[in-house]
Amino acid sequence: MEIFLTRALQLILALSILVLIHEFGHFLFARIFKVRVEKFYLFFDWKFSLFKWKPKKSETEYGIGWIPLGGYCKIAGMIDESMDTEQMKKPAEPWEYRSKPAWQRMLIIVGGVMFNLILALFIYSMVLFAWGDKYVDLHKMENGFVFNEKAKEIGFRDGDMIVKMDGEEVHELYLDKVRSVEIFRQICDADNVTVLRNGEQVNITIPEGLGLLNMNKPSLFFTSRILPVIGKIDSTGAAAKAGILENDRIVSIDGKNIESWTDLTNAMANLKNEGKSTFGIEVQRDSLVKLTATVDSTYLLSIMPVGNNYPIESVSYSFLESFPAGVSYAIGVLRGYVGDFQYVFTSEGAKSVGMFASIGSLFPAEWNWHEFWLMTAFLSIVLAFMNILPIPALDGGHALFLLVEMITGKQPSEKFMERAQMVGMLLLLGLFILATYNDLMRFVF
Repeated sequence: MEIFLTRALQLILALSILVLIHEFGHFLFARIFKVRVEKFYLFFDWKFSLFKWKPKKSETEYGIGWIPLGGYCKIAGMIDESMDTEQMKKPAEPWEYRSKPAWQRMLIIVGGVMFNLILALFIYSMVLFAWGDKYVDLHKMENGFVFNEKAKEIGFRDGDMIVKMDGEEVHELYLDKVRSVEIFRQICDADNVTVLRNGEQVNITIPEGLGLLNMNKPSLFFTSRILPVIGKIDSTGAAAKAGILENDRIVSIDGKNIESWTDLTNAMANLKNEGKSTFGIEVQRDSLVKLTATVDSTYLLSIMPVGNNYPIESVSYSFLESFPAGVSYAIGVLRGYVGDFQYVFTSEGAKSVGMFASIGSLFPAEWNWHEFWLMTAFLSIVLAFMNILPIPALDGGHALFLLVEMITGKQPSEKFMERAQMVGMLLLLGLFILATYNDLMRFVF
């Protein structure tokens, strides 16, 4: 429950920041062009609001709704999610959105997206200024990686060290959650990858269509290879009772060779599936030692690995240096997300769509401001990209119709805009239902 509440609070705070900044972008440009803003709300206030306030001599009501699905900025003379068609039946007023030139309406529409992008750039810059950047050098990961079956079909082998992409050396394996998959994206984009295997360089040809969402568990395409060397051992556990000692290296379990901690985990899972609780273990000390272990229903040996103590490379930035670095960071994240988005339209990609439970799980289980701000910036980029898609009811749909108007000189009829808005809202409702269903299947059932 504590983990749930921690993640829920982070999600609510992040979304509140993003919605306020997004709607403020619309609000600011509307006020610059002297367009009346009737409501500015965090969350939706269907039937009633939790809080509302209208300053004296102000045309805008500010408030907080009770449905935490976003927020809105109700701009006079505009067909939006409020579907206020009564106002549109009246003659246009000079302070209404529909009375303004197309280029001004365009800036009002894209203002939210612009501010979300600016927010992401600012957050990334300040995170780099405050915490710097950290990564592990791929060329120093001497134990290499453990690869899944899909990767092995392509040609990777456990223990391979990734050293080049298309002939160019690569070094950075970033440690933050957002960019930790960047190395996989580089693999997907490359024609060939060079690995160091048993002291020799081996080239692996990457097939077309290898995408982040083509695997059921893309994060497991490869993981850092941890040697099966015992670092800590529970004195009351099955391993201690079998005679295993710290610094022992497990060589085999039940006759199956163990070369990594992943092999050990898989071997124990197989024994559990077979219902075999007593089995042989070979460990390497000064010599090979054969032991017999018996586990209870948990099938746990109660041991921990020594782990990999690879040196972490740190890069620090001055205040001025942090801004170009932050821009580069944001561009990389945006490019990666846009590249991944194509897989949403595949069967596996549709399963990856998620709502609040999926988004909330991205945040750390313990409050961590570094990870919180990185995730908030990432979601700000996602919100900007999703909003600019040319779907009616989204900013991108309005921008598309405005672009057509600017090219043809003809403004779509209000009836057409009402119907387009309704179609867009139905599409978004369908996406919401799909995302909620996926969350239920993923986290409840």
